[in-house]
Order: sequence, then C-alpha cells, then structure tokens
Amino acid sequence: MPASKVLFGFHAVIARLRQHPESVETLFYDANRQDPRLRDLLERAALAGCAVQPFEAARLDGLAPSGRHQGVVARVSESLPHLTLDDILDNAAALPLLMVLDGVTDPHNLGACLRSADAFGVQALILPKDRSVSVNATVAKVACGAADTVPVITVTNLARTLEELKARGVWCVAADSDGENLYEADLTGPLAWVLGAEGSGLRRLTRERCDRVVSIPLLGMVESLNVSVAAGICLAATQAQRHRVAKS
Repeated sequence: MPASKVLFGFHAVIARLRQHPESVETLFYDANRQDPRLRDLLERAALAGCAVQPFEAARLDGLAPSGRHQGVVARVSESLPHLTLDDILDNAAALPLLMVLDGVTDPHNLGACLRSADAFGVQALILPKDRSVSVNATVAKVACGAADTVPVITVTNLARTLEELKARGVWCVAADSDGENLYEADLTGPLAWVLGAEGSGLRRLTRERCDRVVSIPLLGMVESLNVSVAAGICLAATQAQRHRVAKS
C-alpha cells in the first residue's frame, strides 16, 4: 500500500487538490469553521472525490506538526509520478532554468525557495540526499502550494549531477560572495543556480563543479543574505535579463 503523509494549511492542500487530486486520501477540517474559504475547499474536495471529515481543533493540532494548520489538514499519498532530470530537460517548454540547493536543512528556507522557484519559472529544484531537508509538511505549508508545482529531484551525488547538467548544455552558476557582479553576468542561456545555506555556504566540491561564480552586490552593513532571499534575487535578475533579450 502506498505510503501517506500529511499536508496542512489552505495553500498547500488546495495546490495538491488542483495538481494531483487523485492523491488526496482524506481531508480533515475544523468543524467550527463555516466561512466561504472552507466551503470552497470542501467543494474542491467533493469534486476530487476524496473523503472529508470534520474534526475538533485540538485533534487537528495533533495531526499537524506545528499546529498552524488554519483548520485544514489532508492525508495524501506519496506515490506521485517520479521525474528525472532527463525528463525535465527533455520536456522543458522554455529555456532551462533550474535551482540546486546544497546543505539547506531549514524547512522554512526550502519552502521559501520553492515559492520563489514557482514565481520565477524554475522547472525543477535539485537537492542532495544527504545534508538536506526533504519536502515535509512544514516545507509544503511555507511553499504555499509550490511544493506541488515545482518538481523536487533528490540526487545521491550532487557533484556528479552538476557534471551531468553541464553535459546537457546547462551552465551551473554558483551564488557566492566573491564572484562576478550579478548585474553584469550573462544569464541568458540554459542555467542552473547553485546556492548553499547561509553561514556554511557551498561545499568546496560543489563550488568547483560550477562553471562560474556570481555574487549579489550588497550596499548595506549585512555581509550575507538568507538563501531564500538570495534565490529570489538571482532568479528575478535572470528573468529580467532574458526578458530584455527577448524584446530586443
């Protein structure tokens, strides 16, 4: 029988109902909520054919790890279609844009990175199997639905994966503090942004496998940015540059 996991929060549950309705096994909701937002969610669940069950708030607290479930918790199947990097690159409808995270262990950072990835058209997010948080319920809640729209690919050997990307014509660009200026770098080709956790940064082997290193110019007193903030800045700069090139 396929393994199950829990999602909680309106954005995460609605995104799963929208993207993979067949995977939603049971929807639990706060029996005391009667607002339009919940009614809309229950209608979506009914259309998807999934079971719904009213619960007291205290029982929902027991289902959601953080208790911040907004009155909505879903038990979903983990058996979603498995995608590989080749699947992503072979079927990309636009110029490849990927994100690689090395050593990001905070679920809130991963969730925020997924949200930026969705906003700026990233086709897949790549994580190493070790030294990384996986997509859990907290990640899905923070991602506000992006955990179901951006494929997450977990790899055993990150350095080897970067070499495979380069062999497919994708430029691997590390975001670090001592690289060329982000606003002067050429970001118009097939690209994979490679970012490390704030503090520890990229591992040496990961950085050495990248084609180039690019830095975000900082004008204030802070010396570094949170990885999710850096990811959003790098992705926005990439899409802005591609947009200018496409219009010229």
